[in-house]
Amino acid sequence: MGRAHPDLIDLVGGLIANGPGDRPPLIAVVGAQGSGKTTLARAAADRFGAAQISIDDVYLTRAEREVMDREVHPLFGHRGPPGTHDLALLQRLIDDLSIAGSGDQTAIPDFDKRGDDRRPPDRWRRFQGRPSAILIDAWCLGALPEDAAALARPLNALERERDPDGEWRRAVNGFVAGPYADFAARFDAVLFLRAPGFEVVLDWRAQQEADLLGVPPADLPAAERARLAGFIQYFERITRCMLAGGVRADVTVTLDRNRLPVAIEP
Repeated sequence: MGRAHPDLIDLVGGLIANGPGDRPPLIAVVGAQGSGKTTLARAAADRFGAAQISIDDVYLTRAEREVMDREVHPLFGHRGPPGTHDLALLQRLIDDLSIAGSGDQTAIPDFDKRGDDRRPPDRWRRFQGRPSAILIDAWCLGALPEDAAALARPLNALERERDPDGEWRRAVNGFVAGPYADFAARFDAVLFLRAPGFEVVLDWRAQQEADLLGVPPADLPAAERARLAGFIQYFERITRCMLAGGVRADVTVTLDRNRLPVAIEP
């Protein structure tokens, strides 16, 4: 994934400096898959002594998602969309870090994406002491819900074939409007890394996968790219909505295809 742009690290540093003085500032870095939000959050955490947590770290366990598969909708068995994260666990982590003393260690969960389950607590990483800030990278925090008319029409093959009546997307939208909106409202600042368009997301995600496999993006097997094209359909509706302005953010950084910042607002 490369390195975070130094101007963006400085931008996060400014948000930290402008945060409340009585506790670590809580800052979200949000954006589409592959936009560099985790890379930025980790680099800023290293620079400023902050704690970094990815919302991917607190996916519901496989067993918990299997319950949602049976009781809510089968598509909730697939991790990623709102409703598949343990926000209560994430809030407990934030609370623990906010009151930690210099000698305290806070365990940060770790999710095994290849095994599709949360790793056991004895394999979680530890953060020592009280952080200067708490940085959460989360693709969907700050997203605004859609209205019923927008939800009525399937957006892609996944929705047409596996959610023809819209039950899943209405449930996801309910999570966006309810628990996720309430959670995002607690943040001191939300930084949105805005992709130039949804069409770059597959290329960005394929580059991530190629990096994990240790091969050039051009050598990523066609079957793997096809799998990723199906995977991002779970994220497409909310991502497109956010790119079109359906996001509540304090700072928006528009990126080019190479993830370089071309504009910062405000």
